[in-house]
Amino acid sequence: MFERWPRFAHRHARLVVVGAVAVLVPLAVLWSLAAGEYGSSFSVPGSEAQQLFDALRNRLPSNAGDQVTVVVKPAGGLDDPAAKAQVETLRGKLVKLPEVVGVSSPYEAQGAISKDGTIARIIVQYDKQASQVDKSAATALIDLAKKESVPGFQVDAEGSVVRLAEREPPGSSELIGISAAIIILLLAFGSVVAMGLLIVTALIGLSSGFFLVGLASRFINMPSFAPQFIAMIGIGVGIDYALLVVSRYREEVGRGSSREDATARAISTAGRSVFLAGGTVVIALLGLWASGIEAIGWLGTAGAVVVGIMVAVAVLILPALLQFVGPYLDRWRMPGVGAPSADSTSGIAYRWSRLVQRYPLVCLVLSLGLLLLLAAPVLDLQLGTSDSGNNPTTFTSRRAYDLITEGFGPGANGPVLVGLIIDNPAAIGKVQALPASLSNFNNVQQVSAPRFNEDKSAAVITVLPKSSPQDPTTVDLIHDLRDNLRATFRDTGATPLVGGSTALFIDVGQQQSARLPWFLAGVLALSFLLLMAVFRSLLVPVKAVFMNLLSIGGSFGVLVAVFQWGSLAGVIGVDKKGPVEAFLPMLLFAVLFGLSMDYEVFLVSRIREEYVDSGDNSEAVARGLSVTSRVITAAAAIMVAVFGAFALSDQRVVKEFGVGLACAIFIDATVVRLVLVPSLMQLAGRWNWWMPGRLDRLVPRIGAEPAGSARRAPAGRPEAKPEAP
Repeated sequence: MFERWPRFAHRHARLVVVGAVAVLVPLAVLWSLAAGEYGSSFSVPGSEAQQLFDALRNRLPSNAGDQVTVVVKPAGGLDDPAAKAQVETLRGKLVKLPEVVGVSSPYEAQGAISKDGTIARIIVQYDKQASQVDKSAATALIDLAKKESVPGFQVDAEGSVVRLAEREPPGSSELIGISAAIIILLLAFGSVVAMGLLIVTALIGLSSGFFLVGLASRFINMPSFAPQFIAMIGIGVGIDYALLVVSRYREEVGRGSSREDATARAISTAGRSVFLAGGTVVIALLGLWASGIEAIGWLGTAGAVVVGIMVAVAVLILPALLQFVGPYLDRWRMPGVGAPSADSTSGIAYRWSRLVQRYPLVCLVLSLGLLLLLAAPVLDLQLGTSDSGNNPTTFTSRRAYDLITEGFGPGANGPVLVGLIIDNPAAIGKVQALPASLSNFNNVQQVSAPRFNEDKSAAVITVLPKSSPQDPTTVDLIHDLRDNLRATFRDTGATPLVGGSTALFIDVGQQQSARLPWFLAGVLALSFLLLMAVFRSLLVPVKAVFMNLLSIGGSFGVLVAVFQWGSLAGVIGVDKKGPVEAFLPMLLFAVLFGLSMDYEVFLVSRIREEYVDSGDNSEAVARGLSVTSRVITAAAAIMVAVFGAFALSDQRVVKEFGVGLACAIFIDATVVRLVLVPSLMQLAGRWNWWMPGRLDRLVPRIGAEPAGSARRAPAGRPEAKPEAP
């Protein structure tokens, strides 16, 4: 495929482009007609919080769904007759909202009015979990709160249903990222036409992936931040992959090859690297099914689909586009920006590599020390879930959070549900007496009376902590409640379950922590085997895995420092410290490991190619770094710009994604690729390419370069083959 297809695509370019359009247009039409809605379900099978939801859905369905807290603050206080009339009018309108099954009255519910009589809570009960509530129903509540909030009568709403409806659609961050990519590509290539080709290629793949994922969301549960996630991944890898192929095409043309031969050579070398790099990303993303959370598994699958499409576009469609655009790649040049040179022994990167190779041990120790220093904060990593207090004040959920904190304390923003499944009527009395016992727990502010179903086979008690949902002491309280209630109701015929949104995310964090080692082992093992099959080496895959772990550890350390410790948080609009999202480490690792492997494959495959030609390890490392540095630097700069743009998002979780990804790519493209790789490969010498004969026969061959197609060596430098050390 890598030798025959590019020539076919070059000779039948119109047919290939028409075929691509024939696929893309029907996809766009289907997407416009049948695209589904994105949700955000984090059901955790087997967890206690999930067991509570399932039990209540069967025995107490009116309390199984999520709740929204509507907060009101009349200027004249809640005892004012006019304020009472406004509250009752608001309640009447809330009852009529879609998917609402109950609305409480603050004048009847215990503890629903603040002690100073200025703030009241109205509980709106939905019949489903937040992820299953139709977005239009959630939007209707937000619109009603906005309409009813007038001078002298503030109305705001908070809860999972509201937070999901407030999620920003994809758009602004993507535009910022693409704009930055355009500027970087102009500086890297110096040509408007070359830049336009790369952007168009990436957009073809991204739009195709976006349409497919949108159609899939009609049938599967895709998280609400899936569009931003696939946009981040798609824009970054799409431009990267096209950049690698087009750069190699320009290099071959600069060497005097015909446009057809240059296209074929670019795909058979750079195209193979794109295919192998994309394969590592796909492996890592599909590994997210190990999370045990269906929505995260589907998110990884969506990302893998988009990456696969980007690989297909770079390998199958780009050769045809080069037939049309190839003769004009250097048109509309930017003044003062020179074209990339095909000479691998000139430029800053070649001289830098030689400098590092002159002092390899010093460079290795210094770079490792820097990476370990960046990764050190990971030792203090706290997993959890950020609450609405982290939202911007333009969000109704943030304003409601602040009002609830003012009137009832921070714990009222994250009520804990204690459910009891009663199979023995003799246990009913013990359930009725439970609130008095729960009130004695440390960090408990208020406990409601039990709410029974009709046959008293289930009951729910609401516990308000004193601390906020993301406070570690709230986590301790939930663990204490679970341990104590299990002991209290052992052999009584009643099963206690502690749940709610805060408890659910605690369960998510515990499950992720338990599964993370297996996930890491699986991804690392598969990537190791793939790289060993590609480069016929033991040291290269070991080095790649180790260095990629260091760059990822460094990015995790930055996340802890910024979001958990608050260092420089204000620069990106984070005004409140909090934990790192419980599901983020596994998700970030999958993406970061795959993207780091991109640069590993790009660089080492070129070093391998140079080594096959010369047999000189030191020269191969210097030449490989020199030729690929401009491409990798431009690709990394684009990735950092694209991911960094998402740090400007209003959503904390999207900010965390953006910062984590941008930092990891920056670390990988600078410290790892420019210092660690040349120093370590210089120290290893020919051991870089050693592999035991028996193992070499067992491992399948997946060549990073076409067999028997080594570039003709320049005069005076004979072709060589790798030898055992």
